Amino acid sequence: MADKYIIRVTAGSDYDLDRHIVVPVNSHEPIKISSDLIDAELNVRVQNYHGLPRNSPNTSPYFSQEPHATNKDQYSIAIRFTPKKPATNTKSKVSSTEPSRSSSTSRSSQDPLSSGSSSTEPTEESSDEESASGISGEDLQFGNDFDHPIRDRLPPGFSYAMNIVKWWIDPGLEGDAYADQPYLYGSALSSFNAIHVGPGEVNPEKGGLWFEEGGDEDGLKGRQDVGAPGTAKDRMKWALKPFNKSRWVFQYGNTYCLDFFNPYLDFNEFSLRLPGFTLPIMKYWDGQSLRSSPKRSHTLRYVLRNRSTDQSYLVIVFTLYLKEDVNEDGSLKPAAIEATNKGKAMTEESVNVVEEAGEVCKDEDYRESRKQFEKLDVNERIRKPAAQDDAVD
Repeated sequence: MADKYIIRVTAGSDYDLDRHIVVPVNSHEPIKISSDLIDAELNVRVQNYHGLPRNSPNTSPYFSQEPHATNKDQYSIAIRFTPKKPATNTKSKVSSTEPSRSSSTSRSSQDPLSSGSSSTEPTEESSDEESASGISGEDLQFGNDFDHPIRDRLPPGFSYAMNIVKWWIDPGLEGDAYADQPYLYGSALSSFNAIHVGPGEVNPEKGGLWFEEGGDEDGLKGRQDVGAPGTAKDRMKWALKPFNKSRWVFQYGNTYCLDFFNPYLDFNEFSLRLPGFTLPIMKYWDGQSLRSSPKRSHTLRYVLRNRSTDQSYLVIVFTLYLKEDVNEDGSLKPAAIEATNKGKAMTEESVNVVEEAGEVCKDEDYRESRKQFEKLDVNERIRKPAAQDDAVD
């Protein structure tokens, strides 16, 4: 089935595909996206890419760099962004049940992570100040969502796969695949493989946007002031605690760099490969069985969003189109455009993407996952692909 479809990647500041621009996959030149909430630059890199635009490079120098060469990473979503203060400040919601909205000790207003409040106790006043100065580390999320139910199309072994994802990749994930509007979000602080506080660099020899864990001089100081560890592994574990996340603020007007990568999602074979488990996602892409009911288009959506306000900052969409619906120049034929418009209509008819993100799963599997995660080395998480005998069909 995979050979009947072709991928196109688009991105924008919201869910409206009419306002998206096509992402030149594996290009070293970032695309720029701006809105009232964010100025962002984006590189998407996919190993063995055979999608749109036509004649796109099938790889990027990024994948020959470390740690990606050793990890055998299959794709990367690299974001450099500067959050903007909303014209009308939308204050983050304050939880009355968890001490997660407090700010850290007093810092300079130039601190790229500081909320500027000297209080260490969770108060509504401190959370208001934090909201006025930037986006709380508790609120910035990254993940996937859908506009319609997929529960009837989830494959056998899905719950097992989710336990693996939480254990092996990110215990901070929260979501509900069985909801009317399914979602799976993680805190940006625990989901992104690399976070750099500062502008990073654009290096064509390394595939474009390039940054490693850390920051520039001010960024490193800011990380130290909020208690964020210096390594990716330790920062991801640190960010599992709500209080730690609340100390980190993505300040309006400051620049941050995020890189999300892994070897698990193969866009060439359209399969998800986890340790001990392989899932052929072509059969379930976008919650539909392509074998039994082929659609003209299918989407996989990544969203950088605010948990408290439900605002989207950046939306990256991987869309599969039937090859017969794409012209030689890479433009879409009427059938593909119609399918895209139907998807847009479905989005517009939906109420808020997820009105409440839900509470992090607190069942026994999740607690065990967190224990196991602490033993993992992020740079050594990658193992050999699961044996084909273990694949779910």
